[in-house]
Amino acid sequence: MGKSVLITGAAGFLGSHLCDRFYKEGFRVLAMDNLITGNLKNIEHLFGKENFEFYHHDVSKYVHVSGELDYILHFASPASPIDYLKIPIQTLKVGSLGTHNLLGLAKAKNARMLIASTSEVYGDPMVHPQTEEYYGNVNPVGPRGVYDEAKRFQEAMTMAYHTYHGLETRIVRIFNTYGPRMRLNDGRVLPAFIGQALRGEDLTVFGDGSQTRSFCYVDDLIEGIYRLLFSDYAYPVNIGNPDEITISQFAEEIIKLTGTNQKVVYKPLPKDDPMQRQPNTDKAREILGWEAKVSRAEGLKITYDYFKSLSKEELFTKDHNNFEGYIKK
Repeated sequence: MGKSVLITGAAGFLGSHLCDRFYKEGFRVLAMDNLITGNLKNIEHLFGKENFEFYHHDVSKYVHVSGELDYILHFASPASPIDYLKIPIQTLKVGSLGTHNLLGLAKAKNARMLIASTSEVYGDPMVHPQTEEYYGNVNPVGPRGVYDEAKRFQEAMTMAYHTYHGLETRIVRIFNTYGPRMRLNDGRVLPAFIGQALRGEDLTVFGDGSQTRSFCYVDDLIEGIYRLLFSDYAYPVNIGNPDEITISQFAEEIIKLTGTNQKVVYKPLPKDDPMQRQPNTDKAREILGWEAKVSRAEGLKITYDYFKSLSKEELFTKDHNNFEGYIKK
């Protein structure tokens, strides 16, 4: 049997794409998700396959996996403002208790563990573009603190296991990523804009629209993560597309892409919303030989076509998790 990998948050946007990649590469894939924000429809095409198993489990509780385990990819966490503002305690627990449980499992199995960190560890940055050496500008008691600090603690705990126990660990700092299987109603700017366009609503921009984001297509991100896992580098690495755009410009791109004639409406900027977000990816290029290849125009077309292909029920119904026969408790 080939190598085995445990992927947490496996029914989520990124987790499901990771399941596909590792299954395609010949791994035995153990997928785990508590389905608070994940959608089993993202991985239903893998159910019943010989080297794929799904476990319905919350990693904030004790995690047990029988048999040998070679790699762990920890992607379990709410990742959108709507989610982590709604379930702040669970967000903190999956970043702290969940990470601790999985690091313990990795140590017991002598497995290499990669954690999904985020550009949000930089907060509202005072350095632009953001390099891995920048410590960040984060408000720990603000509304976004539950997510930002959970990820910062996750990095610290992972590095502690690496330095104290000699555990093989990897840390990826993920910048804004998009593509098929995103949820339209999760509060992030790209699916929010496309969702509003599909519903015929005006596009909502928070603040004056001058804040920037840099959008990375999901296939590029997955390639970067895959290369990082098999590298020899234990410190954080930014993975993202450095092609920066203002939110106002991006709204106009979406209107042009969708062929709609909606207006852009402006609302007050949420507290601690970062004004700039652009990765410095020099380290990924030097260490991994990686750089983003999919242009925003190309990636947006694929993503929009995906959303257009969904039924109205799929677009607006939150609970698709009805595959009980495939779930291992």
